[in-house]
Amino acid sequence: MAKMKDFKQRMNFLGISIVMNAAGNALTISTNLGSAVWTGSTVNLSNWIHIPLGTTLFIYGIVITIANQLLLGHFDRRRLFSNLLYAFPFSYLVSFITLFWNWVGVPGLGLAARVVLDTIGIMVIAAAVSIYQRSNILLHPNDDLSYILRFKFLKGSAILGQWVSYTPPILITIASVIATGQLKAIGYGTILALVAQGMMMSWSETHVFPQLKHHIDI
Repeated sequence: MAKMKDFKQRMNFLGISIVMNAAGNALTISTNLGSAVWTGSTVNLSNWIHIPLGTTLFIYGIVITIANQLLLGHFDRRRLFSNLLYAFPFSYLVSFITLFWNWVGVPGLGLAARVVLDTIGIMVIAAAVSIYQRSNILLHPNDDLSYILRFKFLKGSAILGQWVSYTPPILITIASVIATGQLKAIGYGTILALVAQGMMMSWSETHVFPQLKHHIDI
């Protein structure tokens, strides 16, 4: 009975975190002042290969899912399906909510207002990732990558886990810019995420739903 209650609580937090994560990512895209590192990379990759953002996010998710299996060193069926089940609806939810933020006029706001909203977006993303990493039922492949790095290789450091996991999106962004000559969705918010998202996640663990503890399976 206690296990079922715990699982139900984790599922509720998972649902909250998916909406938070998609809304935060969409908000950073809509402000056009710089998205989270992975999101900014996907926007540039989408611009390069001329595939819609939602589809590019999902393809990205599949590739990182495979990389996660290789890092684990063994086939983890639950983790494979967990990554894919999160990536598919999340990818298109981000695309849909971006349209909503654009519709309500976020791109047309003044610079100061967009800086505030971009900052809020990054903070919401960090809190969402913290929530669903602690729930550990479904994880987005990108964040599962930092989770695996954090607990398997980096002694549980959320900050180092985030920084090391940013290597692939940074390389993809550089390649996209070289190929297209254009840089999109990279700016203030990206720098903020690169420098501080790990710290924001660490803070969230003790301040955002602190009753939710880590369910580590590595």
